[in-house]
Amino acid sequence: MLNERLDALGDNPFYRLATLLAGRQPLANETPLLMSAGEPQHPPPALLAETVARNAHLWGRYPGNEGDPAFRRAVAAWLQRRYKLPEGMIDPDRQILPLSGTKEGLYMLAQVAVPAEKNGRRPTVLLPNPYYHVYSAAAAMSGAEPVFLPATRQSGFLPDLDAIPEELLARCAVFYLCSPANPQGVLAGLDYLKRLIELARQHDFLLVADECYAEIYDAAAPSGALEAAAELGGATDHVVVMHSLSKRSSAPGIRCGFVAGCPEVIRLFTRLRSYGGPSVPMPLLAAATALWEEETHVTENRNLYRQKFDIAERLLGGRYGFYRPPGGFFLWLDVGDGEEATSRLWTEAGIKVVPGGYIARPDADGRNVGKPYIRVALVHDAETVEAGLDRMVRVLG
Repeated sequence: MLNERLDALGDNPFYRLATLLAGRQPLANETPLLMSAGEPQHPPPALLAETVARNAHLWGRYPGNEGDPAFRRAVAAWLQRRYKLPEGMIDPDRQILPLSGTKEGLYMLAQVAVPAEKNGRRPTVLLPNPYYHVYSAAAAMSGAEPVFLPATRQSGFLPDLDAIPEELLARCAVFYLCSPANPQGVLAGLDYLKRLIELARQHDFLLVADECYAEIYDAAAPSGALEAAAELGGATDHVVVMHSLSKRSSAPGIRCGFVAGCPEVIRLFTRLRSYGGPSVPMPLLAAATALWEEETHVTENRNLYRQKFDIAERLLGGRYGFYRPPGGFFLWLDVGDGEEATSRLWTEAGIKVVPGGYIARPDADGRNVGKPYIRVALVHDAETVEAGLDRMVRVLG
């Protein structure tokens, strides 16, 4: 009776982490610190609660699947400002759809984009390895073959596009890319994104650019897939991008994001979501509209993360293969054996992180590229992060 595709997924990384640490209590006389989940802990801007309160009269109405025109216009204007897009490149009414967080969109979109067959064979979904577990679940549950492309230090922590076999590209239905990358924090440059769009058009697959960390960066603002599309002439076929307010505005609880890009994909996705997709409640959609229109809180939020990059560089520089991440808020640390280090950090210091091997898959030779690593989320305030990293150094040496 149970769906065999679901059974084949295995446990997600946080279930595996819970199993690893089950029954173990930290020996350290210190407050446990969760540096495992990418859940921003900065206070959200007051604008959020104020806007929700002003729109409390809308709780009594069903929200529309397409959101409302004000939200779509705000998103289109933000995309144009942020990525210097030509005016009119993104039509608010045909190329933008609100999401209940990007997680929902990343998963459901594969059900639209993956056909039963591609060139007479089972389709592939290509994704970086390490990866966000929703990508692999979306691939498997859509009936595609998930293909994990190495994204290691040797390839700049991004998939090597020139190393992808032609046979896989010919069967590819969807290519997931996260930039800034989760967990490595690297940025896909404009030339890389243009090359990937050209491959998508040549081989007729959909590039799904997960850009949810795009507003958290150190020095240079990350390029975007729509920006690359603009440089290629402005067409958005074979390209969609996803953004949310979880990281940008430290508002994970609002569960509001958007997908934008190829109008035909948006049309089909809108139709699918009308059957089973959650709509964003109207007071929250009003708050989201206000947040996309306001930039001061985003700059302040970004500066808080830069302070934590400074702390990490001071405490970890020269250890564990540390590098200052260009974007996002994770550290990807080479500790030799990520699972063993995770156990020790929890038992001896009360710090919870994610073993890198839990967010990566073994290659054809059985080598898991994430096994030596741990992923550390710098989501707490600077003082808490500094204390946590101090404890980490004390245990790992």
